[in-house]
Amino acid sequence: MSDAFERRVTVAITGASGVQYGLRLVQCLIEARAQVLLLISRAAQVVIATETDLALPGTPEQQQAYLSRLFGAAQDQLRVFGREQWMAPVASGSGAPTSMVVCPCSTGALSAIACGASNNLIERAADVVLKERRQLILVPREAPYSEIHLEHMLKLTRMGAMVIPASPGFYQRPGSVAQMIDFIVARILSQLGFEQRLLPRWGEDLL
Repeated sequence: MSDAFERRVTVAITGASGVQYGLRLVQCLIEARAQVLLLISRAAQVVIATETDLALPGTPEQQQAYLSRLFGAAQDQLRVFGREQWMAPVASGSGAPTSMVVCPCSTGALSAIACGASNNLIERAADVVLKERRQLILVPREAPYSEIHLEHMLKLTRMGAMVIPASPGFYQRPGSVAQMIDFIVARILSQLGFEQRLLPRWGEDLL
């Protein structure tokens, strides 16, 4: 890791609706001078094409160049890895970052992570975080939740993972979709230990 980056964070974007949460999180981490190791599932690429105007290229190398330009990342600040790139740092406890966020987290990814499937790099990276007792944050976006989904969330919570559902609050009276996205991203950044100015802390206006 370059000395220019104080933190490294793995971000995985899976095929649930709400890819805007994951993309905004990556943008904020880049702005916070963190190095981001990004994993994008095949289903997530379909959702990105459906829910956004981004023309995301097909290969990890092309995605890395495209998103680095989009978010103004410094050299090597954003690294994108493919689903079977097993030599990536995230595939081993000796090289993986101390924090990983799956945002959004599909119920399929939730199931695979809870069961330790490790059939692709996203699942393996999450397995590494759990086995090394590091920080894993999952951001599911589904409605309603079945008993299976809830059981997987409970199981992962007992393993030490944190579940932050993509359920924005409204007490700050959001005036746009972007502000609703920032509500969730702010919660994630706070859990990761990053200073954030996307959302005032509760009662901050009374201080």
